[in-house]
Amino acid sequence: MDRNFSLELVRVTETAAIAAARWLGKGKKDEVDEAATQGMRDMFNTIHMKGTVVIGEGEMDEAPMLYIGEQLGTGDGPEVDIAVDPLEGTNIVAAGTWNALATIAIAERGNLLHAPDMYMEKIAVGPEAAGKIDINAPVIENLSAVAKAKHKNIEDLVVAILNRERHEKMIQEIRDAGARVKLIQDGDVAAAINTAFEKTGVDIMLGSGGAPEGVLAATALKSLGGDFQGKLLPQTEEEWIRLGNMGIQEVNRVLMLEDIVKGEDAFFVATGVTDGELLKGVQYNGSFATTHSVVMRAKTGTVRFIEGQHSLKK
Repeated sequence: MDRNFSLELVRVTETAAIAAARWLGKGKKDEVDEAATQGMRDMFNTIHMKGTVVIGEGEMDEAPMLYIGEQLGTGDGPEVDIAVDPLEGTNIVAAGTWNALATIAIAERGNLLHAPDMYMEKIAVGPEAAGKIDINAPVIENLSAVAKAKHKNIEDLVVAILNRERHEKMIQEIRDAGARVKLIQDGDVAAAINTAFEKTGVDIMLGSGGAPEGVLAATALKSLGGDFQGKLLPQTEEEWIRLGNMGIQEVNRVLMLEDIVKGEDAFFVATGVTDGELLKGVQYNGSFATTHSVVMRAKTGTVRFIEGQHSLKK
């Protein structure tokens, strides 16, 4: 994939973010997701590539989706796999809170995990703790390993985890260990990425969330030199059947970073929709909109922060 591909991709997330941010705080979850999805699809189809969506969004919350198997791009150019979440945080935008993103991940054909839309247990850390974590280990062991790798006390660590009833036991274990807890309502892609940036204050992300978001986060962390592990968590008979149809037999197997994002080359792109620790949200100023994005490439380890100003009239 050409290095200039990244600039084409950021136009996709910028378009989705600008469309979604118009619905900030209006309580319209479906409308905001539909706006982001349509904006992303339209811009994707201007890029010279043969893209196939292997991770789509929408099945879990019945939102509009870029569906698995959908073909995107002009039909010429590199053959790529696409993982997409036009709006990571529909509830966030509807409520007007923090850390909503428009996100995509791109890799060469066959290199992204083809996981269906279901839950995934996850653990994510930044570069300093890469190779030190084990998703099957007790919470205290992972916290101790991360603290040692980052030359911190466990009491200094901040653990990001979705505020869900299913996490009550894990949250208590984190607190009993002495670490600090950052509860997030939605948006665990942002939480995973934040572990790789000291300024965000997040040291490790734990808990379960959507598998599509896991693939997106893993692509970002591969580019950043961080680490990610996941385990698929089918909840229903239908999900078990879907796994079998997709050729996934060892459901309890730990998915390492290289299992989720194979090969050397992959891109991760995100644009802020609402303000977060890493990216500002879309800001409107009369006839212009300002966006803040991050573009990462695994092959080179390059990370670019891009501020864009967009004429709403043109």
